[in-house]
Amino acid sequence: MDVHEYAVTQSLLKLVLDEAKRVEASKVLEIRLVIGDLSTIVDDSVQMYFDIMSEGTIAHGAKLVFRRVKAEFKCRECGEVFIKPTTGFDCPKCGGLGMPTGVGREFYIESLEIE
Repeated sequence: MDVHEYAVTQSLLKLVLDEAKRVEASKVLEIRLVIGDLSTIVDDSVQMYFDIMSEGTIAHGAKLVFRRVKAEFKCRECGEVFIKPTTGFDCPKCGGLGMPTGVGREFYIESLEIE
């Protein structure tokens, strides 16, 4: 069991149910999530925990749609901003070391589809 995904999914479900209650929804149909590649969140784990945790709630059976955001780095040497290569952190322009910009750490609810 991955405690990280469990806790994240628990918070996600609470936010969704609170918002659904606030707008007096009767059913949550779809939840669109934005997840950065550096966030270490595994889509399948979130889906599995959500299916279990949402049982007996108006969110049970809701479809989770994941949109991944590529990790962005900035070169210390030349200032080039680039998408993290598959391996390493080297700048494609000058070969210098890239540092994370913060883009790619996202985890948030983009939208809800409810009835």
